[in-house]
Amino acid sequence: MATLPTSNSYGTVTNSATAGGDDAITDDGQQSPLLGRKPEMKSWWRRKMAVDVRRDWADVVLLACYIITGILDSASISTWGAFVSMQTGNTVYVGLGPTAGTNRWKKSGVSILAFCIGSFFFSRLHRAFSPSPKRKWVLCLSFVIQMVFIVVAASILTWGPKGAGPDDVPWYVIVPIGLVALQSCGQAVASRALKYNALTSVVLTSIYCDLFSDAELFESIFVNVERNQRMAAPALLLIGALIGGFIAKSALGAAGALWVAAALKLVIVVSWALWPAEGS
Repeated sequence: MATLPTSNSYGTVTNSATAGGDDAITDDGQQSPLLGRKPEMKSWWRRKMAVDVRRDWADVVLLACYIITGILDSASISTWGAFVSMQTGNTVYVGLGPTAGTNRWKKSGVSILAFCIGSFFFSRLHRAFSPSPKRKWVLCLSFVIQMVFIVVAASILTWGPKGAGPDDVPWYVIVPIGLVALQSCGQAVASRALKYNALTSVVLTSIYCDLFSDAELFESIFVNVERNQRMAAPALLLIGALIGGFIAKSALGAAGALWVAAALKLVIVVSWALWPAEGS
């Protein structure tokens, strides 16, 4: 006499031969595999962040970095007498060191050294941890690090010691200069990663040269995109310099300019996170 398969309290079949091997009987009498695999779902990280950003219109974000450069350099020059982004001027100040009779060359030297270290660091961040330097998460991480450096520098200016003179070089002057200069090159490295090599946001001399030597200088704005970029870059840096200068001379001081720059870096982080993926 045939016996019916029995089941325990969890609904598993004990008589596998009668029940049809590895199948279980469901409430509607149909059989379903006990060990059936669910379709693999791509993680949010892989779908959203582990992809390359689309290069189209990414130059808009890089051009926005010129505003940040203008804010930071104008505030640093008016406060410390040294650049934190444009290292050509700092190189001249270092050269004038033996004859100038001031300590400006020390501040400029710290800025140059920090910028070089930052270039080494950010370039390897884009290369070492991802098969592509245009990965969303890499760009976001790069600008988060830049923002953190500015926040630390702004915090020192806001809550740290005060009273340094124009020619003094205490740690609470040297450290903010170094931090802001170190992060500045992150923008330049990002421009290289996205293949917009001219939009480094830390130099204008070559842009002026390329702009006015362009054979298609007077073409329509819809024809010559590179000319448009070269025109926008110095204009945006000038706007940033005006903003930074006004803030630095206000009650907010250089710290206020740095906080504004940090907020703009955060906006760029969000922009990269939401930027369309390549191929989408």
